[in-house]
Amino acid sequence: MNKQPKNLNLLTIRFPIPAIVSIMHRMSGVVIFLLMPFITFGFSISLMSQQGFNDVMSFFDLWPVKTLGVLLIWGIFHHFIAGCRHLLLDMEIGNDLIIARLTSKTVLVLSFILTALVLLI
Repeated sequence: MNKQPKNLNLLTIRFPIPAIVSIMHRMSGVVIFLLMPFITFGFSISLMSQQGFNDVMSFFDLWPVKTLGVLLIWGIFHHFIAGCRHLLLDMEIGNDLIIARLTSKTVLVLSFILTALVLLI
């Protein structure tokens, strides 16, 4: 029987970068899923009339909503790119530790670059 103590404190465990990207992929999927009804509702209101469109646009001018929008854009990019990475891993492409670390870093960098490009346009 192995009596070694186990560290179960998630705040002190040092996760490898592929694990962090995988966790962020799941979290971004949950956030996108939870925000989808609100996005659909806002889109529906904006299509009803000019006043509805103006109301939705004025709502999106609030800074907390803008911040949430930026996080949503980043989440969509991250979820898509990390999902493609996971599909490649499922096909046993990039399973080596060095390549897995490289593709994890690539997912993070690409998601931030694409988000910045969307914000600049």
